[in-house]
Amino acid sequence: MKQKIVLTIMAMLAFSTNISAQSNLSTTKTETSSSKTGKIAQKNDSIFKAHLVNDEFQVWMDIDFYHNNITVPRQEIFGEVPGYFGAVRDTRKWIISDATIKGRKAILTIINDYGSEDLKAELKHNSNGTYTLTKLDGSTMKIVVNNKWVKIPKDLIFYCK
Repeated sequence: MKQKIVLTIMAMLAFSTNISAQSNLSTTKTETSSSKTGKIAQKNDSIFKAHLVNDEFQVWMDIDFYHNNITVPRQEIFGEVPGYFGAVRDTRKWIISDATIKGRKAILTIINDYGSEDLKAELKHNSNGTYTLTKLDGSTMKIVVNNKWVKIPKDLIFYCK
């Protein structure tokens, strides 16, 4: 009998949490900004929810700083995070463990998937629709290309794909 009461209470709490979360969703206006691939429509509150690409280094970022619900592929042990940095030629990931949005900028704490290196960085949404990732402090991000470490520059430009 106690189990049924506890299960009923837990179900009611879960249901009420779901209802309150849905009621907190807001409607947003849409603006148009340009990117490398042409015109894209973005919501005012979704500039930090995107798949960002840099073709020069063949790297990308999957981010959602609003809901912090990105799961790193094949690294589910980290749970849901604000985002991650990946490379076409490297299976390792740099995980964004914390993101604080300040206007058109976000301050990030990034760690490698081993937890041995970390850094602070800023991701800025530029007026032309691109994004600039700037290392502020800490380790230099590195990826493996042809069995050699390649350092990612302090400033890196991404476009939304």
